[in-house]
Amino acid sequence: MMIPFERAVEQHGATVLRVCRAVLGPGPDADDAWSETFLAALRAWDGLSEDTNVEAWLVRVAQRKAIDVTRARRRSAVPTETLPEVEPDRRDPEADDTALWVEVAALPDRQRLAVAYHYFGGLSHVETAALTGSAPAAVRRAAADGIGKLRQRLTAGGTQKGEPRGHEEK
Repeated sequence: MMIPFERAVEQHGATVLRVCRAVLGPGPDADDAWSETFLAALRAWDGLSEDTNVEAWLVRVAQRKAIDVTRARRRSAVPTETLPEVEPDRRDPEADDTALWVEVAALPDRQRLAVAYHYFGGLSHVETAALTGSAPAAVRRAAADGIGKLRQRLTAGGTQKGEPRGHEEK
């Protein structure tokens, strides 16, 4: 028997939000993608088979909604009144989660998506590979590289101006 939709939101809402934030960064776009994910899920809920892995299915829906937001960003300009004079301190993850999401958003696409779907979304490397159109080994490598960059950037020993020589992105 399929779980009630409300319980699915309670059980998997945080995972879906982490995936949305990892793919889109913190802010209203991630929140909108989260909402759109559950609206789409509600519409399709009665048609799901009982053996569906609800969490994985919701992460896939969130991935599609995040793609929609990303495409919409490319089609529209983002107006700003003024540019910030000082870049916010992204080195203190204890202040709030914003530093983490900013650093995740700064990862190259392959690494960001691998980290988002595997670590934040809980999908296997095989499932993540299917979503991103990559091989599982490539996803495993991208996820490991992404986590390594995040650790370096979010710890006191990380470099402030980018990666050390010899670690350029291909």
